[in-house]
Amino acid sequence: MAPNQIPETTEPKTLQDRIAATKTTRWIRFSIVALVFIAWVIWMGNPWLLILLFLLFDIYITGYIPFTWWKKSKNKVVRQLMSWVDAIIYALILVYFVFAFVGQNYQIPSSSLEKTLLTGDYLFVNKMLYGPRVPMTPVYFPLVHNEFPNGTKSYLDSPSLSYHRLKGIRKIERGDIVVFNFPAGDTIVTKVTNPDYYTLIETYGRDRVLNDVQTFGKQVYRPVDRRENYVKRAVGLPGDNFKIINGVIYINDEPMAQPENVQFNYFYQMSRPIEKNTWEELGISEADRHLLNLSPEDSLRVKGVGLQVNPNGTIPPVYVGPLTQSMIKKLESMPELIKIEKTPSSAEGLYPRSLSTYWTLSDYGGDEGIVIPAKGMTVNLDPTAWALYERPIRVYEGNETAYLGNDGRVYINGEPVEEYTFKMDYYFMMGDNRDNSLDSRFWGFVPEDHIVGSPWRVLISFDNDRSLFDGGIRWNRILKDANPDKN
Repeated sequence: MAPNQIPETTEPKTLQDRIAATKTTRWIRFSIVALVFIAWVIWMGNPWLLILLFLLFDIYITGYIPFTWWKKSKNKVVRQLMSWVDAIIYALILVYFVFAFVGQNYQIPSSSLEKTLLTGDYLFVNKMLYGPRVPMTPVYFPLVHNEFPNGTKSYLDSPSLSYHRLKGIRKIERGDIVVFNFPAGDTIVTKVTNPDYYTLIETYGRDRVLNDVQTFGKQVYRPVDRRENYVKRAVGLPGDNFKIINGVIYINDEPMAQPENVQFNYFYQMSRPIEKNTWEELGISEADRHLLNLSPEDSLRVKGVGLQVNPNGTIPPVYVGPLTQSMIKKLESMPELIKIEKTPSSAEGLYPRSLSTYWTLSDYGGDEGIVIPAKGMTVNLDPTAWALYERPIRVYEGNETAYLGNDGRVYINGEPVEEYTFKMDYYFMMGDNRDNSLDSRFWGFVPEDHIVGSPWRVLISFDNDRSLFDGGIRWNRILKDANPDKN
């Protein structure tokens, strides 16, 4: 026999022969896989999936489908190459199911939840806590969210499945940090990611955005589970009456306790510039170190808001940025501090546009507050309610042709309706960096079918203000609780 020749073997012909020839170790492996698969089918609540058990039986026991044909090849290169392909496919299938039904990693890209979660944190998001969402676009590459580096889609639009969530450990609780698909991310343009598509439409007009491909790129629609991932804190639950008064959230007219690391924007004037080591002691990142460019010509305006001007007309440095209460206490203990004061709150572009004329980030919802939709909740559809609930009714719940008529009545499927009953629960999400967070105050409610999961642990964290070998890895954050205010 030649050195590289593989001896010929006689394949078992009948089912009984194949079963009899199966080694005990393969029976053990099949039993473990079958038990896990059956438990998964019970969890899915779809008995038709048990048909796949016959496929698993063939893979491990009978071998009628020649998945491992390459092992009998006389070509050594084929055997080696296919062994790698086999291992990669197996790993991708395993990753697919872990990412879809257990959890996955997620990077914090912005400062909206500083200082609870930091820019550069890599989180493990637990999907089992609220119950994993069955993929609505089930055919996708598991290591890429919505597109490959070359810009092509990493998923197929069809087949598509309707929304279904498996049973979880508990429901979303007030104060939870939650990862979800960006509700206003159903439509994007490929060259501009911020602000979102609908803000671009408001700013530049629909015709300009759709036709100026050179500036904005192509228009792309994304299904729910392929929209960008956001992470915020759930501050309003289904059915809550929600409003903000002077920066304090009120739920059903009761004030909600502020998270420990909540931040608001402040002006603070120092007698001399703040040095690098002091910034680091204060815990203020480079992105939040904003020195105002003031000249002697600004002295009257500066004095008008109570800031100090030197006798020679120069103005001691004035900074603006987000601060926590602990940062404020550290600043107040510094002899260099001249004055610190909260900045006025912005009022531009809040949701819903037609109702929020006199609302701000710190005073939101008006005197009456807004009611967050809950599954089974019925509302009377007057023009005010339509302004607040139009997007949930028309976009999230599939009534694309619904509109408010000139007669002040709402029409769904061409028929006038006086009331509407919601099909899903909704949530109001906000960042802890309250004056620097694009959240529900700008784009409205988050539907339950957009919920991904809750961060569990910080896997690793990188400080963008430092080099890798000079404190660039935040070792103290590895495996840190990613939802500390819930403990």
